[in-house]
Amino acid sequence: MRTTLTAALAAVLCFAPSADAANDAALAEIRAQVKQMKESYEQRIAALESRLADAEKTAAKAEATAVQVATAPPPAAPAAAMSAFNPEISVILQGQYKNMKDIPERGITGFWPANGHSHGDDHSAEQRGFSIDHSELVFTAGIDPYWRGNLTLGIQDNEVEVEEAWFQSLAIGHGLGLKGGRFRSGIGYLNDKHPHAWDFADAPLMYQVLFGSHASYTQDGAQLKWVAPSKLFVEIGLEAGRGSTYPGTDENANGANAGAAYVKFGGDVGVANSWLAGLSYLQTSAKDREAEFEDVNGLAAQGLFDGTTKTWIADFVWKWAPDGNPSDRNFKLQGEYFRRTEKGELDCLDEEGVGNACDPAMSGATVLSNYDTRQSGWYLQGVYQFTPNWRAGLRYDRLDSGRRDFGVNANNLLVADYRPQRATVMADYSWSEFARMRLQYAQDRSMQGVTDNQVTLQYIMSMGSHGAHKF
Repeated sequence: MRTTLTAALAAVLCFAPSADAANDAALAEIRAQVKQMKESYEQRIAALESRLADAEKTAAKAEATAVQVATAPPPAAPAAAMSAFNPEISVILQGQYKNMKDIPERGITGFWPANGHSHGDDHSAEQRGFSIDHSELVFTAGIDPYWRGNLTLGIQDNEVEVEEAWFQSLAIGHGLGLKGGRFRSGIGYLNDKHPHAWDFADAPLMYQVLFGSHASYTQDGAQLKWVAPSKLFVEIGLEAGRGSTYPGTDENANGANAGAAYVKFGGDVGVANSWLAGLSYLQTSAKDREAEFEDVNGLAAQGLFDGTTKTWIADFVWKWAPDGNPSDRNFKLQGEYFRRTEKGELDCLDEEGVGNACDPAMSGATVLSNYDTRQSGWYLQGVYQFTPNWRAGLRYDRLDSGRRDFGVNANNLLVADYRPQRATVMADYSWSEFARMRLQYAQDRSMQGVTDNQVTLQYIMSMGSHGAHKF
């Protein structure tokens, strides 16, 4: 037994140095692996830092290039690119069914008949029953990198007229914009919007008495706009033109017969709300502007106006959309107020030879007098889109015939003091932004002694390329 124990002890003593050697080798291997991993990570970190530095340099160069591109004139586009979709063409089909009273001389009591005899050819007093109302054919194109052009033809029954034909600058810079040709004036809020962009089937009463048959003022001339480089939206516009449309007349003279100026402000209130407000001024002159009146005996009489018309318009719009997204729900509150003065001379005559108070002897004589009026009016409307397809709206119009001084002709012509009004409710359904159907009811008291309950069913269909509408 002693021999066996001695042998075991000898074996242990022999193994101990071998175990220590094995442990030293394993530790050395682990240290080598740690060192290798550390060096590898240091190399990778250095590579990432190098890539980051290169990326920062590239971003700085891209930003500098973007600034140069933004401030430099736009490069000339290849001919093929300029003519690929030149011009863009769109067609607006707009028709309706209207149920209303049969009134031969439909007009607005207390205001100068804007179309001479009646309002029968404007967008608020169309034919009864079915009609194609007012359709448009629009051509729009970039002329070159510096100019854009537009031609809008209005089509109604068998008549075609040039509603707009203008060119517009694209690259003046400094917030400046220039437009020339025939265009809808920038005065007011609704004036420069086409009928298919209206929220109701007809225009407010104030636009009908101010501008006549098309319920908007169209200018042949030039327009200059400037948008201020500020957080608050500020736009200033100046216009000069021929002034041949109502309330002016075509005098076939050199220079400008009409001028307009306006300023608009706007901004956002939080994410969901935005607003726009404006103040506009329009001055026109007229020579032999004709209208039909009644004399004090109820006979037909003609009036010719020579003088100046000055119009002020204040407008305000508030829009709300949850989270700033109007696709599903939105609400728009819109209102405008006008004040108009006219001063000049009024010539009363008996053009139809009925022996009226202006020329009872039918001798060809006329009665000339002073003409001085001050009139006003407003409308307020709200439109709520409660689903992506459905909207409903309510509008109220109110006018005031105000002061009407006909001078000595006040003894010859019937001068009515009246406050026309109208209440309108509508609902429309849009399958898309290109197709809409609208049902509208209005209680119209714009003619003294007449209450006209009007029902309108309207369709608006857009074909082809069509740009977004303004705010």
